[in-house]
Amino acid sequence: MMNQNVLKIVKEIGIIPVINIKKPAQAKSIANALIEGGIPLIEITLREESSIQSIQNIREAFPDMLIGAGTVLTTSQVDAAIAAGADFIVAPGLNPTTVRHCQEKGIDIFPGAVTASEIELGISLELSVFKFFPADQAGGLDAINMFKGPFAGIQFIPTGGISLKNLNSYMEHPSIVAAGGSFIAPSSMIETENWEGITALCREAVKISLGFSLAHVGINHNDENQALKTAQWFFDMFGLPIRDSNASYFSGVAVESMKSRYFGEKGHIAIATNSLTRAMAYLEKKGVEFHEFKYNAQNKMTAAYFKEGIAGFAIHIVQH
Repeated sequence: MMNQNVLKIVKEIGIIPVINIKKPAQAKSIANALIEGGIPLIEITLREESSIQSIQNIREAFPDMLIGAGTVLTTSQVDAAIAAGADFIVAPGLNPTTVRHCQEKGIDIFPGAVTASEIELGISLELSVFKFFPADQAGGLDAINMFKGPFAGIQFIPTGGISLKNLNSYMEHPSIVAAGGSFIAPSSMIETENWEGITALCREAVKISLGFSLAHVGINHNDENQALKTAQWFFDMFGLPIRDSNASYFSGVAVESMKSRYFGEKGHIAIATNSLTRAMAYLEKKGVEFHEFKYNAQNKMTAAYFKEGIAGFAIHIVQH
């Protein structure tokens, strides 16, 4: 079974830098660059004889960083990764022997699965999160959407072909736990020890993963008639169609005229995000407190309100 704490952190961060560290002496600097960029998470591929040493170096320097061992093919590699301080295992394929060994050792594993048969086998092993590799060559989001029908509830960590250019399309998909790749720390930057460049890439990736944008502005009114007059004004001026909801009138998607006074002295501002889970974790690190939440009929959170507003407006984040 999946360790919910590991899975929770992976979901909150949403991005897994997949790095082949050739020089263990650089491991601490690489990890520090990731942390400075807002990604305290790394997957170190076991493609070098010294990869285990790199895991150990990072574990000693950064006890709180979440560390994964990637490209794991054997049970002996699992044991070595655990001894070095790895928190989870990533495998390119689904080997039942390796999966069961990880389960016996109490360490999480994200094995690769890109076919229906592999996913069925993984489900039989009580797995629900799979690495999807190589993502682009295996069909990308089109393939993942196809799997949603017969395999409801499973989630993926796509790697292979992910870049800053297509990251947003993956990060806004509900079946994606996190996206991984080497684009966060390219080998060229590691070779030249461009740690500031890696940190900058991390910050850009975090920004893309959150996908913050203005959803709408809500205006408080004392009664329904006032709210309707405001909505009518926006229709007359800009042609924004009026939509009647239970508590408000929407003018297109940009303006919400509340039928009664709600949070905020003047109203509220709604900011959309790719993931409420990632956004809340990110904002809580900035000191934001939340005090009110909304859920849909499936009991899935759809909005979270800040405890404190700004300039007379309440602030809440909503799912894209």
